Amino acid sequence: MIIALAQLNYHIGNFEQNTAKIIRAIHSARDQGADLIVFAELAIGGYPAKDLLRSDAFLAACQQSLLQIAEQSLGIACIIGVPLSNTTGRGKALFNSAVFLAEGKVQQIVNKGLLPDYDIFDEYRYFQPADTYQCISYQGHRIALTICEDLWNAAEPKLYAGSPMDKLREEQPDIIINIAASPFSYSHQQERIAVLQTEAKRSKLPLLYLNQVGAHADIIFDGRSIILSDEGELVDTMAPFEEDICYYRLENNKIAPLQKHSDLQQPDEIVLIYQALLLGIRDYFKKSGFTRAVVGLSGGIDSAVVAALACEALGPENVMAVLMPSVYSSDHSVSDALDLVHYTGCLHEIIPIQPIAEAFNQQLTTAFKGLPPDITEENIQARVRGTLLMAVANKHGYILLNTSNKSEAAVGYGTLYGDMAGALGVIGDVYKTQVYQLAHYINRDRILIPHNTLIKPPSAELRPDQQDSDSLPEYELLDAVLFQYIEHEKSAEQLVGLGFDPALVNRILKLVNQAEFKRFQSPPILRISNKAFGGGRVMPLVAKYPL
Repeated sequence: MIIALAQLNYHIGNFEQNTAKIIRAIHSARDQGADLIVFAELAIGGYPAKDLLRSDAFLAACQQSLLQIAEQSLGIACIIGVPLSNTTGRGKALFNSAVFLAEGKVQQIVNKGLLPDYDIFDEYRYFQPADTYQCISYQGHRIALTICEDLWNAAEPKLYAGSPMDKLREEQPDIIINIAASPFSYSHQQERIAVLQTEAKRSKLPLLYLNQVGAHADIIFDGRSIILSDEGELVDTMAPFEEDICYYRLENNKIAPLQKHSDLQQPDEIVLIYQALLLGIRDYFKKSGFTRAVVGLSGGIDSAVVAALACEALGPENVMAVLMPSVYSSDHSVSDALDLVHYTGCLHEIIPIQPIAEAFNQQLTTAFKGLPPDITEENIQARVRGTLLMAVANKHGYILLNTSNKSEAAVGYGTLYGDMAGALGVIGDVYKTQVYQLAHYINRDRILIPHNTLIKPPSAELRPDQQDSDSLPEYELLDAVLFQYIEHEKSAEQLVGLGFDPALVNRILKLVNQAEFKRFQSPPILRISNKAFGGGRVMPLVAKYPL
């Protein structure tokens, strides 16, 4: 049996486009001699559809799309993910289902049993877990069809008591097919492979794992579908961050690709982050119907990286860099920003902010009478810049890209309605130390980010001779503490046990906890780690946080 895996990029709720893409893939696979084509989890409708799953119109469109796709399953069978109504009369209204189509109609339905409700997942909000499992029979082969998390109980035994595979193995299947919607994080692929290898070895079966690709605002799917032998050996992986259709032959319990193997080596983390951010930007604009971006360009590392990424993702002719120097801006900040404009070829405007900031200060003289200048006046400058950027975006139909990094977002080193403005946080899940690594990678073939931007001390330039280190620990140390506290959820006591200074730990954790109200009002950020701010880390706004 020849099996085609269709790793596609879906647009949530765009039924016309998604259905046409799926049908084209079916026709192509049939022309290539495939007996079966497999699509990802919840391919029909897109994932995550969130509360669209409560819309009768959305669900009706899913059903209509399924019927259209089923009609094309002539001369080829199809496995595809779709939300289906729960007609048992108990539990949630929907099942997260995988449907087996053949001979022009639905032949069998498999429902997901293990529903994740951690990190960014909330499937129990919408779906009823399955409690019965059965293999699919096709062309003399028995297929153990599972949906994403249904194979993860070995990795998360505390979350899941049992596994659908425990039942499916009793039917002596010939192959395991797992359709998934597994979001990207730069450290996740090795974990995926390890979990799938455990199951392939336990069942002594070849395993095909098909993942989605594409970005939906904050969540990015990397593809990189995985094919394992019956001994758990890595046979093939599909393209990272791109649509891909690959073909495999199943014969005598062995799986083999029909085309040349891809490179099975895993790219470096920074390469993966770079590719993920490009996909995140491209899909955000394409799926939202926008084409052009505006970026506030300060001459610093963060805005330089975001501008360079935007130029690569959208084309430099679609990126407007706005330079907004103040009386505190150094000459090299302006020249560094102009060098980046020259190197990338993007558009630019220069709008000095000093007259506007002075007008604000003048109008506030009475309200501030008797009070010395402080951070308030610094924040006015940031808010002037935010207002100017939004004005340019509104006037020209641009989308403003936010340039705050994860380190700053963590400790609240940003101004609400100022430098925190924007429709999409491009590097909001990228620590400052990673931003520098990204910049060097961006410069791998030619200089796009000026050398001086890479070597000068980071500064907000809101007061004379200001540097980030005046307010924060050195970024290497700050990021090390933040990584353990955010990604690994270590307590203050555990952090001290790792060797960090107690006073430093308490200082950083207080900053993180006090900044929750700022992050609550931040733009959505492109998720590239396993614990991003936003849906993946949900904290109360008013609470006494334990340290």
